[in-house]
Amino acid sequence: MASMTALDRIDFEIIALLQNDGRLANKQLARQIGLAPSSCLTRVRRLIDSGVIRGFHADIDPSALGIGLEALLAVQLERHHREDVDSFIAYAMTLPEVASVMHIAGPTDVLVHVAVRDGAHLRDLAMDAFTTRPEVARFETSLLYDCKSKAMVPVS
Repeated sequence: MASMTALDRIDFEIIALLQNDGRLANKQLARQIGLAPSSCLTRVRRLIDSGVIRGFHADIDPSALGIGLEALLAVQLERHHREDVDSFIAYAMTLPEVASVMHIAGPTDVLVHVAVRDGAHLRDLAMDAFTTRPEVARFETSLLYDCKSKAMVPVS
């Protein structure tokens, strides 16, 4: 992230509103915050340029893409060395079924969120893409019944 002055109340308001609706027009955003549209646009651009806002995303219905099942694969690596972790994460991110990868602390080293057609697709993915990796010692699969996310709030 590029250098930036500390975020203020207005920055946090912009962030919260854009997290809830990334398509919010600048005029609407400015009106809701109480800023001139030009000032609001300057602040949004500064948040983007500094890396605070990393992108804007569409929330897609998985079933519209043929996704009938999502799961978390809790992966334990053979060795917790940086090169093994980096190699496995880089590999996992190349798989089209992988939605996100989280490097975590604890007995599980990496959580991999996958989206697949069905149970057979999940089994094939696990057997072909994960058990064959030299970095992987073991993994456990947990099915996701539902997944919600919400806007992040500042930590005080």
